[in-house]
Amino acid sequence: MYDILPVLGSGLVISGALLLAMAIAPVWKIVRQLPTGGLRYSWGFLILLILIFIAGYVIYAKFSPVQFSQLFDLVVPIIFFGGAIFVFVVCSLSLRTTRDIMQNYALKQENITDSLMGIFNRRYLDRRLKDETERALNYSQPLSIFLIDIDHFKQVNDNYGHQVGDLVLKNIAQLIKHSLRESDVLARFGGEEFVVILPRTKDSTSYTLAERLRHVVEDFQLTLPEESDKDSLSISVTVSIGVAGLNAQCKDCQCLIENADRALYQAKRNGRNQVITSKSGKTDTKMNGGLIGAPEPR
Repeated sequence: MYDILPVLGSGLVISGALLLAMAIAPVWKIVRQLPTGGLRYSWGFLILLILIFIAGYVIYAKFSPVQFSQLFDLVVPIIFFGGAIFVFVVCSLSLRTTRDIMQNYALKQENITDSLMGIFNRRYLDRRLKDETERALNYSQPLSIFLIDIDHFKQVNDNYGHQVGDLVLKNIAQLIKHSLRESDVLARFGGEEFVVILPRTKDSTSYTLAERLRHVVEDFQLTLPEESDKDSLSISVTVSIGVAGLNAQCKDCQCLIENADRALYQAKRNGRNQVITSKSGKTDTKMNGGLIGAPEPR
């Protein structure tokens, strides 16, 4: 029996080293899925540690003075082998858990994302606006929203077709998204209408942001791909924006939407391509520097 102890001891250590080598594969798959940053570097450092452990196992197996002449001598190889099993199982479970989390996240994103525009959908908007309204009221913080409508969008569909119309919607949505602050939330309200939630933002500030956004859209040119028998075509659109905020007369999300919608309707009546701010359920159409809808000085 004792004749096989040296073989068993070395075998346990080498098998442990092989298990550690196998543990690198799931960790490497995790690393490849992570963006460049601290978390990716941390998982990369784990690979380095595993490589160091493998080197230690091999050195121990080759140069250990222990002759494995009795059962007690197998304690260290058994610990080495058990540690390798632990590392392999943890790394494998980490990969499976990561994949499950990513899959669940992808499904969740599909449920709250508009497939055409790549922004949040109406379902997410309703829930998020309710949460932000409750938070603002609980902590006595300001909250504003934009209701944005693409002017004369039906003409785009009529003149260029619905495929071009979809392309315009997608590009305008992304243009608006990248023009907002990180704290702002953009969602599709319906058709060619969008809602922007602006947490911790007063009416005066939200009007300035809305005007800036209106200019960004107005200056944007969408160039359509050339076709063999047609020249390239550029399309530009404008937007009308209704702005509303929480106040003493408006203390719920439904009121916010109604006031913003009323302000948007006024912007359309006034000629479109402008921003109107709702004040206590009424639209403010005061002229200020040639712009209709500028908020009254605070």
